[in-house]
Amino acid sequence: MAQKPKVDPHVGRLGYLQALVTEFQETESQDAKEQVLANLANFAYDPSNYQYLRQLQVVDLFLDSLSEENETLVEFAIVFSVDTSSLFVCGAEDGTWAARMPGERATA
Repeated sequence: MAQKPKVDPHVGRLGYLQALVTEFQETESQDAKEQVLANLANFAYDPSNYQYLRQLQVVDLFLDSLSEENETLVEFAIVFSVDTSSLFVCGAEDGTWAARMPGERATA
């Protein structure tokens, strides 16, 4: 099991989420990646986190996880994208993915 990110308790939610994103990007452990991705998905259930998730480009992290070889990461990415209703994911005709948070306008 992955350890909690080492975060100064005074940095707040944005700092904690940034530590999770950094851990996901830097770790070689598949177990740690799974745990971090699950934690990020849990944060998506709270609308007060949308601005932080958008700022940290967590949506892109989940979309990138859809192409991982690790099936668990793919499953977490699908759950985040579909079940949380925290973002809208649309497949484009060219096979690419676009994502946006609720209330965010789609861009061409």
